[in-house]
Amino acid sequence: MAIKKPSARRLFSAIALSSCLVTGLAAVSLAQGLPGLTIFSGVDREYQLGYRLDYEGRTNFRDRYRLRIPADKMDLAVARFAVSYPDTFAGQFDTDRIEIRVGGNSVPLDEVNWDEENRLIEIYPQEAIPAGRRVELVFSNVRNPRRPGTHYFNALVQSPGDVPLLRYIGTWIIQIGRN
Repeated sequence: MAIKKPSARRLFSAIALSSCLVTGLAAVSLAQGLPGLTIFSGVDREYQLGYRLDYEGRTNFRDRYRLRIPADKMDLAVARFAVSYPDTFAGQFDTDRIEIRVGGNSVPLDEVNWDEENRLIEIYPQEAIPAGRRVELVFSNVRNPRRPGTHYFNALVQSPGDVPLLRYIGTWIIQIGRN
């Protein structure tokens, strides 16, 4: 008994779909440069922030990091953003290519400081970013580390008129070279 052509196509489609679900190949190819699922990170889910690596986070290559802060984390206006990173991250940042985007538009910056010794990047917009806005910190021309690894970048902010202490709002769990 011969299988009808439409049935054969459905059968092969079902086999292809189920193999992707079992092996995860489709999920891996779609997740290049995105955070993916993090189960055991040590960071509470409510503090995990989204990001995107435009050039897939390959080791020892140039990349663009899009570090996102959702609107619900921006409960107060922000006059200073700071990003701390671990000593395991041996990459290089280009402070001339760092920007803040609000609503997709670049915001003028007053200054950007990279304190390599304390592993901290401080970004000062010319005017405070209003509360309740989705923010994206864009780090272009980043040299990724030579070795693969997972790196925890922390988002810290200071509100205008605040005591000059940084307040933690979340963590980007960035994977380099694990695609």
